[in-house]
Amino acid sequence: MITRDSDEKLLDSYSQTVSDVFQKTSAAVVNIDVKHAGQGSGSGFAFTPDGFLLTNSHVVHGAKRIDVTFVDGRRAQAHLVGDDPHTDLAVIRVIAPNLNYVQLGNSSRIRVGQIAIAIGNPYGFQCTLTAGVISALGRSMRSQSGRLIEQIIQTDAALNPGNSGGPLFNSQGEVVGINTAVILPAQGICFAIPSNTAQFIVAELLRHGRITRGFIGVMGQNVLLPKGMIHIGKAEVESGVSVSGFEQNSPADRAGLHVGDVIVAMDDQLVTNIDDLHRLLTNQAVGRRFMLTVIRDFERVVLDIVPESNR
Repeated sequence: MITRDSDEKLLDSYSQTVSDVFQKTSAAVVNIDVKHAGQGSGSGFAFTPDGFLLTNSHVVHGAKRIDVTFVDGRRAQAHLVGDDPHTDLAVIRVIAPNLNYVQLGNSSRIRVGQIAIAIGNPYGFQCTLTAGVISALGRSMRSQSGRLIEQIIQTDAALNPGNSGGPLFNSQGEVVGINTAVILPAQGICFAIPSNTAQFIVAELLRHGRITRGFIGVMGQNVLLPKGMIHIGKAEVESGVSVSGFEQNSPADRAGLHVGDVIVAMDDQLVTNIDDLHRLLTNQAVGRRFMLTVIRDFERVVLDIVPESNR
Protein backbone atom coordinates (compact mmCIF):
# COMPACT_ATOMS: atom_id res chain seq x y z
CA MET A 1 0.00 0.00 0.00
CA ILE A 2 1.31 3.44 -1.00
CA THR A 3 1.06 5.93 1.83
CA ARG A 4 1.15 9.70 1.80
CA ASP A 5 4.63 9.63 3.33
CA SER A 6 5.94 7.45 0.50
CA ASP A 7 4.34 9.80 -2.06
CA GLU A 8 6.12 12.74 -0.49
CA LYS A 9 9.42 10.89 -0.46
CA LEU A 10 8.96 10.02 -4.12
CA LEU A 11 8.19 13.63 -5.00
CA ASP A 12 11.16 14.82 -2.98
CA SER A 13 13.43 12.37 -4.79
CA TYR A 14 12.18 13.51 -8.20
CA SER A 15 12.50 17.18 -7.29
CA GLN A 16 15.97 16.65 -5.89
CA THR A 17 17.10 14.90 -9.08
CA VAL A 18 15.82 17.70 -11.31
CA SER A 19 17.32 20.37 -9.06
CA ASP A 20 20.68 18.59 -8.93
CA VAL A 21 20.84 18.38 -12.73
CA PHE A 22 20.09 22.08 -13.00
CA GLN A 23 22.77 23.02 -10.49
CA LYS A 24 25.28 20.77 -12.23
CA THR A 25 24.65 21.83 -15.83
CA SER A 26 22.94 25.21 -16.18
CA ALA A 27 26.15 27.25 -16.27
CA ALA A 28 27.08 25.52 -19.54
CA VAL A 29 23.87 26.63 -21.29
CA VAL A 30 24.00 29.88 -23.27
CA ASN A 31 21.67 32.29 -24.99
CA ILE A 32 22.49 32.87 -28.67
CA ASP A 33 21.58 36.12 -30.45
CA VAL A 34 21.94 36.12 -34.22
CA LYS A 35 21.97 38.89 -36.80
CA HIS A 36 21.34 38.16 -40.47
CA ALA A 37 18.59 39.64 -42.62
CA GLY A 38 16.71 40.11 -39.37
CA GLN A 39 17.39 39.06 -35.81
CA GLY A 40 16.87 35.76 -34.07
CA SER A 41 17.75 33.90 -30.93
CA GLY A 42 18.09 30.42 -29.57
CA SER A 43 19.99 28.30 -27.12
CA GLY A 44 23.19 26.31 -27.09
CA PHE A 45 25.61 24.68 -24.70
CA ALA A 46 29.36 24.26 -24.25
CA PHE A 47 30.56 20.68 -24.68
CA THR A 48 34.30 21.36 -24.30
CA PRO A 49 36.24 23.58 -21.88
CA ASP A 50 37.89 25.48 -24.75
CA GLY A 51 34.80 27.15 -26.13
CA PHE A 52 33.09 24.80 -28.57
CA LEU A 53 29.30 25.04 -28.36
CA LEU A 54 26.53 22.99 -29.93
CA THR A 55 23.25 24.41 -31.20
CA ASN A 56 20.75 24.03 -34.05
CA SER A 57 21.70 24.83 -37.62
CA HIS A 58 18.48 26.79 -38.07
CA VAL A 59 19.52 29.10 -35.21
CA VAL A 60 22.85 30.19 -36.76
CA HIS A 61 22.72 29.28 -40.47
CA GLY A 62 23.51 32.31 -42.62
CA ALA A 63 24.29 34.52 -39.62
CA LYS A 64 26.39 37.63 -40.12
CA ARG A 65 27.05 37.92 -36.41
CA ILE A 66 26.60 35.49 -33.49
CA ASP A 67 26.63 36.74 -29.90
CA VAL A 68 26.58 34.42 -26.90
CA THR A 69 25.44 35.33 -23.37
CA PHE A 70 26.45 33.15 -20.43
CA VAL A 71 24.45 32.63 -17.25
CA ASP A 72 26.86 34.85 -15.31
CA GLY A 73 26.15 37.75 -17.69
CA ARG A 74 29.33 37.55 -19.75
CA ARG A 75 28.93 38.16 -23.48
CA ALA A 76 31.19 37.01 -26.28
CA GLN A 77 31.09 37.00 -30.04
CA ALA A 78 31.13 33.52 -31.57
CA HIS A 79 32.12 32.28 -35.00
CA LEU A 80 30.60 29.42 -36.92
CA VAL A 81 32.78 26.30 -37.09
CA GLY A 82 30.32 24.45 -39.30
CA ASP A 83 26.69 23.49 -39.62
CA ASP A 84 24.63 20.73 -41.15
CA PRO A 85 21.10 21.77 -42.16
CA HIS A 86 20.24 18.14 -42.94
CA THR A 87 20.46 17.18 -39.25
CA ASP A 88 19.80 20.72 -37.95
CA LEU A 89 23.04 20.79 -35.95
CA ALA A 90 25.81 23.38 -35.77
CA VAL A 91 29.05 23.99 -33.88
CA ILE A 92 30.11 27.51 -32.93
CA ARG A 93 33.11 28.68 -30.91
CA VAL A 94 33.78 31.45 -28.43
CA ILE A 95 37.04 32.54 -26.84
CA ALA A 96 36.28 32.89 -23.13
CA PRO A 97 38.06 31.71 -19.96
CA ASN A 98 36.79 29.34 -17.27
CA LEU A 99 33.97 27.82 -19.27
CA ASN A 100 31.60 25.32 -17.72
CA TYR A 101 30.72 22.47 -20.04
CA VAL A 102 28.60 19.33 -20.15
CA GLN A 103 29.11 15.83 -21.50
CA LEU A 104 27.31 14.24 -24.44
CA GLY A 105 25.77 11.00 -23.21
CA ASN A 106 24.75 7.79 -24.98
CA SER A 107 21.25 8.27 -26.37
CA SER A 108 20.94 4.57 -27.23
CA ARG A 109 20.59 3.85 -23.50
CA ILE A 110 17.56 6.03 -22.83
CA ARG A 111 14.15 4.44 -22.38
CA VAL A 112 10.58 5.66 -22.65
CA GLY A 113 9.45 6.99 -19.29
CA GLN A 114 12.84 8.23 -18.14
CA ILE A 115 13.18 11.74 -16.77
CA ALA A 116 13.90 14.37 -19.43
CA ILE A 117 15.16 17.80 -18.39
CA ALA A 118 15.42 20.70 -20.83
CA ILE A 119 17.28 23.95 -20.18
CA GLY A 120 17.13 26.87 -22.58
CA ASN A 121 15.97 30.39 -23.24
CA PRO A 122 12.31 30.33 -24.33
CA TYR A 123 11.18 33.75 -25.56
CA GLY A 124 14.44 35.15 -24.16
CA PHE A 125 13.80 34.04 -20.56
CA GLN A 126 17.35 32.95 -19.86
CA CYS A 127 18.22 29.63 -18.25
CA THR A 128 14.68 28.25 -17.97
CA LEU A 129 14.22 24.66 -16.83
CA THR A 130 11.37 22.39 -17.88
CA ALA A 131 11.07 18.72 -17.05
CA GLY A 132 9.06 15.72 -18.18
CA VAL A 133 9.74 12.27 -19.54
CA ILE A 134 10.94 10.60 -22.71
CA SER A 135 7.63 10.09 -24.52
CA ALA A 136 8.80 8.00 -27.48
CA LEU A 137 11.94 6.96 -29.36
CA GLY A 138 12.72 6.37 -33.02
CA ARG A 139 10.57 9.16 -34.42
CA SER A 140 11.48 10.86 -37.69
CA MET A 141 11.02 14.44 -38.84
CA ARG A 142 12.02 16.62 -41.77
CA SER A 143 14.78 19.15 -41.48
CA GLN A 144 14.37 22.51 -43.15
CA SER A 145 16.45 21.14 -46.04
CA GLY A 146 13.80 18.47 -46.63
CA ARG A 147 15.99 15.53 -45.66
CA LEU A 148 14.58 13.11 -43.11
CA ILE A 149 16.18 13.11 -39.63
CA GLU A 150 15.77 9.73 -38.00
CA GLN A 151 15.92 8.30 -34.45
CA ILE A 152 14.38 11.50 -33.08
CA ILE A 153 13.54 11.64 -29.36
CA GLN A 154 10.03 12.74 -28.40
CA THR A 155 9.55 14.36 -25.00
CA ASP A 156 6.86 16.23 -23.10
CA ALA A 157 9.38 18.57 -21.42
CA ALA A 158 7.89 21.89 -22.53
CA LEU A 159 9.75 23.69 -25.32
CA ASN A 160 9.04 27.09 -26.86
CA PRO A 161 10.70 29.37 -29.42
CA GLY A 162 14.15 30.15 -28.04
CA ASN A 163 14.68 26.63 -26.67
CA SER A 164 16.05 25.53 -30.06
CA GLY A 165 19.60 24.24 -29.74
CA GLY A 166 19.45 23.74 -25.98
CA PRO A 167 20.28 20.48 -24.23
CA LEU A 168 17.96 17.69 -23.13
CA PHE A 169 19.45 15.98 -20.08
CA ASN A 170 18.96 12.63 -18.41
CA SER A 171 18.86 12.28 -14.63
CA GLN A 172 22.67 12.05 -14.48
CA GLY A 173 23.10 15.42 -16.15
CA GLU A 174 24.31 13.96 -19.46
CA VAL A 175 23.09 15.48 -22.72
CA VAL A 176 20.97 12.88 -24.51
CA GLY A 177 19.36 15.20 -27.04
CA ILE A 178 19.49 18.63 -28.67
CA ASN A 179 16.09 20.30 -28.55
CA THR A 180 14.94 21.25 -32.00
CA ALA A 181 11.19 21.41 -32.60
CA VAL A 182 7.67 21.48 -31.25
CA ILE A 183 4.37 20.64 -32.89
CA LEU A 184 1.95 23.52 -32.62
CA PRO A 185 -0.75 23.89 -31.43
CA ALA A 186 -0.29 20.47 -29.78
CA GLN A 187 0.61 20.35 -26.10
CA GLY A 188 3.63 18.41 -24.87
CA ILE A 189 4.85 17.04 -28.21
CA CYS A 190 8.47 18.14 -28.52
CA PHE A 191 11.46 16.70 -30.34
CA ALA A 192 15.21 16.43 -29.81
CA ILE A 193 18.03 15.17 -32.01
CA PRO A 194 19.75 12.25 -30.25
CA SER A 195 23.19 12.83 -28.77
CA ASN A 196 24.65 9.88 -30.70
CA THR A 197 23.75 11.63 -33.96
CA ALA A 198 25.26 14.83 -32.57
CA GLN A 199 28.53 13.10 -31.64
CA PHE A 200 29.07 11.97 -35.24
CA ILE A 201 28.11 15.36 -36.71
CA VAL A 202 30.28 17.26 -34.22
CA ALA A 203 33.33 15.14 -35.02
CA GLU A 204 32.92 15.77 -38.75
CA LEU A 205 32.30 19.50 -38.34
CA LEU A 206 35.38 19.88 -36.14
CA ARG A 207 37.52 18.04 -38.69
CA HIS A 208 36.15 19.41 -41.94
CA GLY A 209 33.65 22.19 -41.21
CA ARG A 210 30.96 20.32 -43.12
CA ILE A 211 29.38 16.89 -43.51
CA THR A 212 30.39 14.77 -46.49
CA ARG A 213 27.58 12.87 -48.19
CA GLY A 214 27.23 11.04 -51.47
CA PHE A 215 26.02 13.13 -54.40
CA ILE A 216 24.72 11.94 -57.77
CA GLY A 217 23.19 15.17 -59.05
CA VAL A 218 19.60 13.99 -59.53
CA MET A 219 16.42 16.01 -59.19
CA GLY A 220 13.58 13.61 -58.54
CA GLN A 221 10.17 12.97 -57.08
CA ASN A 222 8.39 9.97 -55.61
CA VAL A 223 6.14 8.12 -58.06
CA LEU A 224 4.02 4.98 -58.13
CA LEU A 225 4.89 2.35 -60.72
CA PRO A 226 2.25 0.86 -63.05
CA LYS A 227 0.78 -2.26 -61.45
CA GLY A 228 1.39 -4.25 -64.62
CA MET A 229 5.14 -3.92 -64.22
CA ILE A 230 4.98 -5.50 -60.78
CA HIS A 231 2.82 -8.40 -61.99
CA ILE A 232 5.19 -9.32 -64.82
CA GLY A 233 8.22 -9.18 -62.54
CA LYS A 234 9.92 -6.15 -64.05
CA ALA A 235 9.81 -4.23 -60.77
CA GLU A 236 10.23 -5.48 -57.20
CA VAL A 237 8.75 -2.33 -55.67
CA GLU A 238 5.52 -0.40 -56.09
CA SER A 239 7.17 3.01 -56.16
CA GLY A 240 10.48 4.70 -56.92
CA VAL A 241 12.18 8.01 -57.64
CA SER A 242 11.39 9.55 -61.00
CA VAL A 243 14.26 11.56 -62.50
CA SER A 244 12.95 15.01 -63.40
CA GLY A 245 16.41 16.42 -64.16
CA PHE A 246 20.10 16.17 -63.37
CA GLU A 247 23.16 18.40 -63.28
CA GLN A 248 25.50 18.43 -66.25
CA ASN A 249 28.69 16.39 -65.78
CA SER A 250 27.30 14.94 -62.54
CA PRO A 251 27.52 11.22 -61.70
CA ALA A 252 23.94 10.84 -62.93
CA ASP A 253 24.80 12.50 -66.24
CA ARG A 254 27.93 10.38 -66.74
CA ALA A 255 26.04 7.20 -65.82
CA GLY A 256 23.58 7.79 -68.66
CA LEU A 257 20.42 8.51 -66.68
CA HIS A 258 17.51 9.90 -68.69
CA VAL A 259 14.78 12.26 -67.60
CA GLY A 260 11.78 10.03 -66.89
CA ASP A 261 13.84 7.09 -65.60
CA VAL A 262 12.53 5.73 -62.30
CA ILE A 263 15.24 4.67 -59.84
CA VAL A 264 14.18 1.51 -57.99
CA ALA A 265 17.45 0.10 -56.53
CA MET A 266 21.13 0.73 -55.79
CA ASP A 267 23.01 -2.57 -55.73
CA ASP A 268 20.73 -4.89 -53.74
CA GLN A 269 19.05 -2.07 -51.78
CA LEU A 270 15.55 -1.18 -52.93
CA VAL A 271 14.72 2.49 -53.51
CA THR A 272 11.03 3.24 -53.01
CA ASN A 273 11.31 6.97 -52.34
CA ILE A 274 13.73 9.87 -52.03
CA ASP A 275 14.34 9.09 -48.36
CA ASP A 276 15.65 5.63 -49.31
CA LEU A 277 18.03 7.28 -51.77
CA HIS A 278 19.26 9.72 -49.12
CA ARG A 279 19.92 6.86 -46.68
CA LEU A 280 22.16 5.17 -49.25
CA LEU A 281 24.08 8.30 -50.22
CA THR A 282 26.19 8.55 -47.07
CA ASN A 283 29.87 9.50 -46.90
CA GLN A 284 30.68 5.81 -47.33
CA ALA A 285 29.07 5.88 -50.79
CA VAL A 286 31.54 8.48 -52.11
CA GLY A 287 33.81 6.97 -54.78
CA ARG A 288 32.14 3.56 -54.64
CA ARG A 289 30.72 2.02 -57.79
CA PHE A 290 27.02 1.07 -57.59
CA MET A 291 24.67 -0.76 -59.92
CA LEU A 292 21.74 1.61 -60.30
CA THR A 293 18.54 -0.09 -61.41
CA VAL A 294 16.00 2.09 -63.21
CA ILE A 295 12.75 1.53 -65.06
CA ARG A 296 12.93 3.06 -68.55
CA ASP A 297 10.09 2.71 -71.02
CA PHE A 298 8.68 -0.25 -69.05
CA GLU A 299 12.04 -2.07 -69.10
CA ARG A 300 14.64 -2.65 -66.37
CA VAL A 301 17.97 -0.98 -67.10
CA VAL A 302 21.09 -1.31 -64.94
CA LEU A 303 23.65 1.50 -64.97
CA ASP A 304 27.02 1.95 -63.25
CA ILE A 305 27.19 5.07 -61.08
CA VAL A 306 29.90 6.43 -58.76
CA PRO A 307 28.66 9.04 -56.26
CA GLU A 308 30.86 12.05 -55.59
CA SER A 309 31.24 14.16 -52.47
CA ASN A 310 28.48 16.72 -52.01
CA ARG A 311 29.47 20.24 -53.03
